Amino acid sequence: MTESNQSTIDVLGVSLSMITLDQTVEAVAGWVKNGKKNYMHVCTTQTVLECRDAPDLSARVNNSALNVPDGMPLVWLGKLHKHNVDRVYGPDLMLAICKYGLSRNYRHFLYGSTPEVLNKLVEQLRESFSGIVISGQFAPPFRKLSDEEKQDITQTINNSKSDIVWVCLGTPQQDYWVADFREHLDAPVLIPVGAAFNFHSGSVKQAPRWMMHCGLEWFFRLLMEPRRLWKRYLLGNPRFAFLALAQLIRGHTKNSS
Repeated sequence: MTESNQSTIDVLGVSLSMITLDQTVEAVAGWVKNGKKNYMHVCTTQTVLECRDAPDLSARVNNSALNVPDGMPLVWLGKLHKHNVDRVYGPDLMLAICKYGLSRNYRHFLYGSTPEVLNKLVEQLRESFSGIVISGQFAPPFRKLSDEEKQDITQTINNSKSDIVWVCLGTPQQDYWVADFREHLDAPVLIPVGAAFNFHSGSVKQAPRWMMHCGLEWFFRLLMEPRRLWKRYLLGNPRFAFLALAQLIRGHTKNSS
C-alpha cells in the first residue's frame, strides 16, 4: 500500500519508494496528524535480499506505506533512473522526527534492544531534545514471544497512547514485527530503525559521514563487529551486486508509479 503519490522502483521484487529524508518526515507527520495507521520499512540491501529469500517477508514489506532507501546502492539505483531520491538513514530519520515532533508533543514508544541500551537511549534523547515525550519502553526477550506476551506488550503500547513506535530488533525480525503487530496497535506509525538505538545510546560507534556518503559504512561496521556481520557483508554485498546488475541488464528495475 505504498503512498499513491510516491514514485517507486522495483529492486529484486521490493517496491522501493523514491523519496528524501524531508519527504519521509512529512509523510510520517501526516499519518500522525490524521491518525492514519501505517507502517514503513527502512530498507538496506540486506532487507531486499531477505525479501527475495522469504516470500512472506516480501509480502509484508510490499504492503507497507513506504519502503525508504537506507542503503546507498538503493539510492544509486534510484538516481540511475533520474529520481529525486536521497538516503533515508534510519538513525537520521529517528532524530529528524524526534525534533519535528517536539513542538507537536509526539509521544514515542521504544521497543527493542536491551534494558541497558534503552535507558541510555532515553537519557540521550532527553538531553538532545528537551521536553521530548518518551511514552514507554520495552526490551523483549531474545526469543519468540508467547501469545500471552504478545497480548501484554500490545496492551502496554496501547495504554501508552503513543504516536510512534520505534522498533529495533534487527533485520528481518523488526520488519516482520511492524507488519504483524500493525492491526493490533493504536499508534498511527510503526517504524523499524535497525541499529539506531545502539548508535544513539552510544553503545555502538557510528561510521564517519564521509564513509556513509561513499557507501562504505558497511566496511566500518564490519571492522567494528566482524564476527556478527561478516556473512551479511562479505557474502551479501556481492550477491546483491550480482542480482541487481542482472536485473538492470534485463531492464526490469524501473517501475515508476
